[in-house]
Amino acid sequence: MPVTVKKIVLWRSEVENKPGVLAGVLQPLVTAGTDLQVLMGYRHPGEPGKAAVELYPVTGKKSVAAAGAAGLQASSIPTLLVEGDNKPGLGAAIARAMADAGVNLAFLVAQVMGRKYSAIIGFETEEDARKAAALIKRISAGKKK
Repeated sequence: MPVTVKKIVLWRSEVENKPGVLAGVLQPLVTAGTDLQVLMGYRHPGEPGKAAVELYPVTGKKSVAAAGAAGLQASSIPTLLVEGDNKPGLGAAIARAMADAGVNLAFLVAQVMGRKYSAIIGFETEEDARKAAALIKRISAGKKK
C-alpha cells in the first residue's frame, strides 16, 4: 500500500475531566450515524480538571449538527492523516526530515496495526503541513532528499 497523506479537519471540544464526559460527547454522533476514524481524548497536563476530545471525520448535515450539539467545533490546527505500510525506522526518518526542514509539530499520534501504520499530525502553520506532506511522501517512497 503506498502512503496516503490527506489534509483533514479535526473536530474538538474542551471538556471537564470526569467520568462519563467522553460518552456524552460521543452519543449525539452515534445517534446521527457518524462513523469515526479518529478519536482522541486526553487530560490537559498540569490541569487535572480539564480535558479535550478530538475526532474525525464529521461530514454531512446530521453529523455536523450532532457535533455542534456535543460542543465540538472544527479545529483550526492544520492536520494531516497519514497511512501506509509500516517499515522499521520510518517514523524516525520522517521526524528527522521534518526537523531538518524546520517543520514544527503541534502534536503527533501514531500507531501500527499489523503491517500498516496511521498517524495524525498537527502543525503550527499551513506551510509546515504542506512541507511535511511532501517530506512524508518522499521518505515513505524510500527517497532520502
